[in-house]
Amino acid sequence: MTIVTETAVKALLTETTSVQVRPRYEGSNICTWIGFKHVNYMVEEAVLDHFRQAALPARGLYEEHGLGLDVVGIDTRILHAFHMDDLATAEVVPVTKDADGTLGFRVTVHVERDGEILKAVTSKVRVSLRIDTYLDSAGEVPEELARFAVDRLGADVVPAPLTPFTSEDTILGELLEGKNAYGWKWNIPYPYCHFTERLQMSGYLRLMEEGKDRFVADRGISIKTLLDDRRWIPVVPRSQIRILDEAMMEEDLYTTYEVEEVFKDFTYTTRMNWYVVRDGGLLKTATGTIVHGYAVIKNRRDWSLENFDQHVLDALNGTTRQP
Repeated sequence: MTIVTETAVKALLTETTSVQVRPRYEGSNICTWIGFKHVNYMVEEAVLDHFRQAALPARGLYEEHGLGLDVVGIDTRILHAFHMDDLATAEVVPVTKDADGTLGFRVTVHVERDGEILKAVTSKVRVSLRIDTYLDSAGEVPEELARFAVDRLGADVVPAPLTPFTSEDTILGELLEGKNAYGWKWNIPYPYCHFTERLQMSGYLRLMEEGKDRFVADRGISIKTLLDDRRWIPVVPRSQIRILDEAMMEEDLYTTYEVEEVFKDFTYTTRMNWYVVRDGGLLKTATGTIVHGYAVIKNRRDWSLENFDQHVLDALNGTTRQP
């Protein structure tokens, strides 16, 4: 039984925890390297384990107190690549301030390389406790957690005004007009959701990964094209997502993927925004950025960073298109 006590909440807010984590096999898509999405999954697992070690596990919070543990913000820097079967140590440090309406954590992941312990990942995470309104009330929210309990995700941020649109058939065109961007409409399926009704952070991470795949294919430099032509693979030094409101199961979600900056010929940053139709306008439910570069596969174990050539630069800048 999960009993919310001052002692448990004090541990949640003040005590540092650590846990050993491994990347999942699914995340090894190119040779044995692990993609950014699964690195973020390890960060999420470390935060979930922090709640467990404070005797406030996600399952107990939901089943007994009607509070859904939602990661609403994640900002991750990858300093060293992970490989299949790596065993890493994740340290979670609480950083919640007295005035915060969300729980804050700083996560650092270390991994061993050739006898040396390296700082591989740093991440900032924000968590909300969403009061369940899908099922009958679980009763009063425990007083010790009340300031982190919300009736909708994003309640702690200033809501953006609804974006007007002409018709649902023209939404994507209007969102993308005049921008170096790509977008698509998608109906949210239940495997991307949790707590019975809403899109969860891991769902947004999957969409961020899909956005890269769709964008480069649209520009004629698809993942497989560059792999086959020159053994180039995308690498991600940083990704960030903040949930601003709720997107619900089986709603139509409009995603935009916009190139914000191409830094010299080395990295490029894209902004992703997600929208649903509400009250006759477009409600932005989340926003994020992802930084990409390219690396060349040297052998089954090693890769090295590459500078963009003119063909890739033109594709990223939107000056050439796939016929």
